[in-house]
Amino acid sequence: MSGFGDWLAQFTQVRGAIGDLARDAAADTDWPEEPDELETYVDHLDAAGASPAALETLADAWTQYAALK
Repeated sequence: MSGFGDWLAQFTQVRGAIGDLARDAAADTDWPEEPDELETYVDHLDAAGASPAALETLADAWTQYAALK
């Protein structure tokens, strides 16, 4: 993992939606590494059949990540 994936990995021990997303990403051998764009991760979760709540969590996490870039 790199970029967003690395940033997200710091939340694997956190309870709540971002922690769930982080744990799912860490366990996903196909989690995208590049390009480091929100659309990449949205497309990946869509293809995996993610729930609207998971996509919302992704968008919220991306907003936090992007604010640090």
